[in-house]
Amino acid sequence: MKIKAASDIGIEAHHLKLPRTITEAELLLKIRKLNEDPSIHGIIVQMPLDSDNTINSHLVTDTVSPDKDVDGLNTVNEGRVAVGDLEGFVPCTPNGVMELIKRSGVEIAGSNAVVLGRSKIVGTPASELLKWHHATVTICHSKTKNLSQLTAQADILVVAIGRAEMVKGSWIKPGAIVIDCGINSIPDDTKKSGQRLVGDVAFEEAKKVASYITPVPGGVGPMTVAMLMKNTVLSAQRQARKLLNPQWGLRLLPLNLKTPVPSDIQIARSQEPKDIVLVAEEVGLYPNEVNQYGHKKAKISLSVLKRLQHQKNGKYVVVAGITPTPLGEGKSTTTIGLVQALAAHRNKNAFACVRQPSQGPTFGIKGGAAGGGYSQVIPMEEFNLHLTGDIHAVTASNNLLAAQLDARMFHEATQGDESLYNRLVPKVKGKRTFSKIQLRRLYKLGISKTDPESLTPEERKSFARLDIDPNTITWTRVVDTNDRFLRKVLVGLSPTEKGHTRETGFCMSVASEIMAILALATDLTDMKERLGNMVVGLSKAGDPVTADDLGATGAMAILMKDAIEPTLMQTLEGTPVMVHAGPFANIAHGASSVVADRITLKLVGPQGYVVTEAGFGSDIGMEKFFNIKCRSSGLVPNAVVLVSSVRALKMHGGGPTVTPGIPLNKVYVEENLELLQKGLPNLQKHISNGVKFGIPVVVAVNTFATDSPAELDLVRRVSRESGAFDAVICNHWALGGVGAVDLADAVVAACNKPSSFRFLYDLDVSLDEKIKIIATEMYGAGNVELNDKVKQLIEQYNKLGYDKMPLCMAKTSLSLTGDPALKGAPSGFTLPITDIFVSVGASFVVPVVGEISKMPGLGTRPSIYDMDLDTETGEIEGLF
Repeated sequence: MKIKAASDIGIEAHHLKLPRTITEAELLLKIRKLNEDPSIHGIIVQMPLDSDNTINSHLVTDTVSPDKDVDGLNTVNEGRVAVGDLEGFVPCTPNGVMELIKRSGVEIAGSNAVVLGRSKIVGTPASELLKWHHATVTICHSKTKNLSQLTAQADILVVAIGRAEMVKGSWIKPGAIVIDCGINSIPDDTKKSGQRLVGDVAFEEAKKVASYITPVPGGVGPMTVAMLMKNTVLSAQRQARKLLNPQWGLRLLPLNLKTPVPSDIQIARSQEPKDIVLVAEEVGLYPNEVNQYGHKKAKISLSVLKRLQHQKNGKYVVVAGITPTPLGEGKSTTTIGLVQALAAHRNKNAFACVRQPSQGPTFGIKGGAAGGGYSQVIPMEEFNLHLTGDIHAVTASNNLLAAQLDARMFHEATQGDESLYNRLVPKVKGKRTFSKIQLRRLYKLGISKTDPESLTPEERKSFARLDIDPNTITWTRVVDTNDRFLRKVLVGLSPTEKGHTRETGFCMSVASEIMAILALATDLTDMKERLGNMVVGLSKAGDPVTADDLGATGAMAILMKDAIEPTLMQTLEGTPVMVHAGPFANIAHGASSVVADRITLKLVGPQGYVVTEAGFGSDIGMEKFFNIKCRSSGLVPNAVVLVSSVRALKMHGGGPTVTPGIPLNKVYVEENLELLQKGLPNLQKHISNGVKFGIPVVVAVNTFATDSPAELDLVRRVSRESGAFDAVICNHWALGGVGAVDLADAVVAACNKPSSFRFLYDLDVSLDEKIKIIATEMYGAGNVELNDKVKQLIEQYNKLGYDKMPLCMAKTSLSLTGDPALKGAPSGFTLPITDIFVSVGASFVVPVVGEISKMPGLGTRPSIYDMDLDTETGEIEGLF
């Protein structure tokens, strides 16, 4: 009846038949999977359970999600009925009973109702419903005395006792409404089956007394099915409303603001984060899309993109900065403060998307990167350390490929052609078979054969020998630690390597091409394809050798399969943050992942905001965000937030050097308009950079107590005169989201302004021309100087088709030029390109400006001196 009714009204119903041998644990697992399937709106477990094993039926009904419990039998839904909350799912039979009574036209309020039976499914919820419709209700059961006298007083009589024709006509008050919920089989020789169905009421007697009576069968049964269909439709409507009006309703965390502002870690520890499952539920994620790592962080499944594929994106905002100084501009802090303002104080759906910090800088110079003051990601210790292991996955994947590269070169050097082929395609139980990745190599070589025995000796040699030229190898090992002594190493020194040594080095894990791929991949398939395309070097014939040629693609994808999922966390005010990927901006493209942005843009909905960051200044991080990341994702930004400070601009104006641990020179803590004026060209250049992409630029001026009103007014006025959409004074470091409300308002206004986004260069122009465009337009250079090595490599890249890729300039972040000592906004200088390499998997070419190290070193006094672990409490000290 249920399946037919569903079909008749257009509900897609599936009958999941389970074997009698199913156990309770197996049944509960099946139900939980259905709970997590967003395509299913209602779940019914047909009772009674017909199983060979003992199964707790109450546990079964309680396992069905209250949001999909269209039978209304979950304790949560029953409890709602008991307290008068009828917004959940009302049990179907009692709901049908109420509908029948209402259709009679009799006034329920003030009437005397008797419910015969107290079962969980019918009697008890029916009595509660009658009570909440203002009837005076008496519940009768097997122990009730003077039963017939009580029923004879009822204006409304509901019978669900499970005994055939127990209630006689004499038990019924004349004119009463009788609802018979019973269904029983009694002998009947006139029927072919020898039985007929009757209710709990003697129908022939009762119909002469009652004003209305339900027949059996054909009375309450069809109404129960109808109510079941109604509940299912309600469930679907509720889900649709969530999609059509995705206002979150966050449960915000209040800030306990203090003056002076305590240390970052003191503030972070003073705020107890919400359980991450609650945050996920608030932003519209389903349980099957959330994979918890403890209670404060969770991986988010990419399946949410499929579920929300028809949802319109929200507004897309990128935060960049002026040229960094040791005084700090507060870019990460501004990203978090802005989102706290949008979500907590302007009631907008708003997500922050930030990168995962590398442990290198954390233990080296920074001590953490979770924002600062009252605008932080929490828990900050987990954010700054291992998080969910993505950087470790990148490290493992990168080094697996490095190990395979050296091992393959060793085996090719120490074996003949036939021996090498036999080991690569061994006989298993007397038969050789190519693996999938080996078949791809054959296809690449133009060999269409699939039988290993059919290859000619020349084909076997071509298949087995990569013949890598050691002088062309660009792939290095990585480690997530600042270790200067790994910049250049000699490998293969053990006697077991038989003299096959070579010079190589280590890079930071976040400088690995795999990290860039993680940040740029659009899904798991795209990531796997990019991993396979990575070029590790060239053969002696000049052909690119890829990770796929080395047979490593699938293994690396396995190591990275969880890393592709972004991590959900929260701010100090309980607003959501997505943390994913961590490429540096000076040696990579410096932005969080495409996947995180795509997921959050769907979750916030068309009226929401996603605020992401680009590393360092507009000349590096923002330029790459637009020309690399936006090309890869296809997403179009709505606004740029450019972060600055009076102190930093004074340094660009020629202020004295700042040394950590030494008090600031008085020019930084006293009004000095002349010095500030000299530093403003740096800000003006960065505003100009943003405007060139056709996007409105909002300047966020992070204020300090020592900034004078005249200094702040000067920065605001010059910013607007230089093309900024607006310039806003911010104090979110000291006040949290409240301190960035004006910035939030400016960003909302900027996002409502029509933009004409455009890339800085076309991919079809030559590599030389792309370098020149970036150097002159973004940095202010007068010309570009390529050394002979770079010119030679560009010619090689042109032949290999790499000239159609975007550029990822590797340049110091500390200056618009290639010289980190030059502050302000120099112009007309010559930009030296000292090296160039290609990241084919990430799909960009990397010109190197001056001397850029991909492996930082520890200073004389790194941050580790201030770090400790309290072994009594387990608390970490020294992160700031």
